Amino acid sequence: MKLDAKIPAGPLAEKWNKHKFNLKLVNPANKRKYDVIVVGTGLAGASAAASLAELGYNVKAFCFQDSPRRAHSIAAQGGINAAKNYRNDGDSVYRLFYDTIKGGDYRAREANVHRLAEVSVNIIDQCVAQGVPFAREYGGLLDNRSFGGAQVSRTFYARGQTGQQLLLGAYSALNRQINLGTVKMYTRSEMLDVVTVDGKAQGIVTRNLVDGTIETHSGHAVLLCTGGYGNVFYLSTNAMGSNVTAAWRAHKRGAYMANPCYTQIHPTCIPVTGDHQSKLTLMSESLRNDGRVWAPKTVEIAERVRKGELKASDIKEDDRDYFLERKYPSFGNLVPRDVASRNAKEVCDEGRGVGKTGLAVYLDFADSIKRLGQPAVAARYGNLFDMYKQITDENPYEQAMRIYPAVHYTMGGLWVDYNLMTSLPGLYCLGEANFSDHGANRLGASALMQGLADGYFVVPYTVGDYLANIGPAPIDTNRPEFAKTKAEVEAQIKKLLSLKGNKTVDEYHRDLGKIMWEYCGMARSTEGLKKAKAMIAELKVDFWKNAIVLGDNEEVNQSLEKAGRVADFIELGELMIDDAFNREESCGGHFRVEHQTPEGEALRNDEEYAYVAAWEYKGDNMPETLHKEELVFENVKLTQRSYK
Repeated sequence: MKLDAKIPAGPLAEKWNKHKFNLKLVNPANKRKYDVIVVGTGLAGASAAASLAELGYNVKAFCFQDSPRRAHSIAAQGGINAAKNYRNDGDSVYRLFYDTIKGGDYRAREANVHRLAEVSVNIIDQCVAQGVPFAREYGGLLDNRSFGGAQVSRTFYARGQTGQQLLLGAYSALNRQINLGTVKMYTRSEMLDVVTVDGKAQGIVTRNLVDGTIETHSGHAVLLCTGGYGNVFYLSTNAMGSNVTAAWRAHKRGAYMANPCYTQIHPTCIPVTGDHQSKLTLMSESLRNDGRVWAPKTVEIAERVRKGELKASDIKEDDRDYFLERKYPSFGNLVPRDVASRNAKEVCDEGRGVGKTGLAVYLDFADSIKRLGQPAVAARYGNLFDMYKQITDENPYEQAMRIYPAVHYTMGGLWVDYNLMTSLPGLYCLGEANFSDHGANRLGASALMQGLADGYFVVPYTVGDYLANIGPAPIDTNRPEFAKTKAEVEAQIKKLLSLKGNKTVDEYHRDLGKIMWEYCGMARSTEGLKKAKAMIAELKVDFWKNAIVLGDNEEVNQSLEKAGRVADFIELGELMIDDAFNREESCGGHFRVEHQTPEGEALRNDEEYAYVAAWEYKGDNMPETLHKEELVFENVKLTQRSYK
């Protein structure tokens, strides 16, 4: 199959408006004849479901939580980008486009990124109308703050709870449609497969997580809004329930997986303390506006800190290395996440890390508290400081935070065209679950922007074009394809429940995470990737031989849920290793140690690797086929990224 991104012709700034005009429409009377399935009800899913229902479609929405309010979008902290230029500091749609392309290390489509920048300005108005309590300046205007990878202030925020407030806005819009009967909500339901009829996605198979009932649901189109796959690393900032199952099962039905090796390491997370942890906690990138990142200048001082002989406040100014400010004077502490993360790792590898493990650097607010006063700092970041104190029992107003990079976001995901349709007709993918907008590295505060852009302002236009072409004829769930797919899901569940070994699913997940973090994490090498490939193959065999899955299907069974998700993570891990091995360059979050500049920065190979790697599933234990979507840059010049 040849990849067709369906990018409209014409000047960059005119593509989206012209494309919207050329899309086929469904008239209001006919919209009620179409059923649309939305899987996932975080920011992308809730906004899409509410918008499509408002247009008149019949929407079936599914989430595996007990409420859409528990979607992991709620955990986003620092803000949402939009090119409104309220600060009058030189921002524009084009500058947001350029910063995003550059931040992604020139591995994203120009057309998609420019559309994202265009619709960003509408998102803020939409959310304000819903009552989202964005921070405001003294005069009442919406406030902005800075984020990494930009020299302008374009990030709108609600203290450190931006994701929660935006989700409540989308949730209220969704609830309105549920009340009107245009959305039918299925909670505690996990999608386990896609039903295809004549090569088109026309339904899904779900498991009721309360009583184990396996059900089939039909729809003229299926929208996956199920988030990223960061939990393949076991320890990440993602909620424990976040998983890849919906996207991976769709991949096995014909949806290509794009750039799976592009994973983002967030530089400001609370460090690992031991094997007892099941997840890590993010400290918002917004903290780098006023917090200064540093480490002791010498190994000797760092050793005294690790032994407990010195505190951060005991270290003299001359003995501190503000390494981001020193190396990147133009951007300082607000360099992109991949750059900040690699530098923090480098400092710790040199032996200058702090904390008992030595895997931490400082994020210090002493200067800001002295300059602004503690009440002003508390007004901006109070809930984040409280969260840090609750977890570490240390007061960040009085001593520097300790931070270290951790897995946070995945830029890779299901391949989609300009309309957000996957390579499987009728199957769309929105938000973090797709690959489309961030290239090899996502800038901070752009995840919320993409999720809401896709749900509110992109897919409501593009899905209509597909529906108008296929027509509103009802989909018969009695077709053999539905029964066959349901039977395959039931067989998979039976296979998992037959596992009566001596090792828990969580242990396998932890083992997988260690392999992925060590060999496909912040740094990758040819030798390490080969080793990881063999280790995951052994782990996969051992899983299906020695894992233990307790209980039955006809009940609440988290052991069964985890087993299916970990089995999918193991297969995804193999593909991530293949993708990282195939990409003989460094770009953004993908850092091959063989390919770096003399100064240790990522070194791209634009002649050979300026493409999207889209992988086609070919069967169990079979190597996947690589398809390449060449990236064409007509509006930006490919240059070595510099934040100095």
